[in-house]
Amino acid sequence: MPELLAGRELVNKYLDDNKISITSLGVTYGKGRMYMAEVLSGKKKNPAANQLILKIIDDFQIRPKEKED
Repeated sequence: MPELLAGRELVNKYLDDNKISITSLGVTYGKGRMYMAEVLSGKKKNPAANQLILKIIDDFQIRPKEKED
């Protein structure tokens, strides 16, 4: 599975913009705060962590903003 750095950055920005805590996100997905923080920081990059990032992106419909010319 490819590195999901851009996806992690999008999720972190979404959480910031919408004032969603890592704890709340962890509760939503049945994960602890520490595990979720490691996934979002990129410390955990295993297939399960990458799948979680992809699921969050899909569930919240997180998309990069279009660049204006």
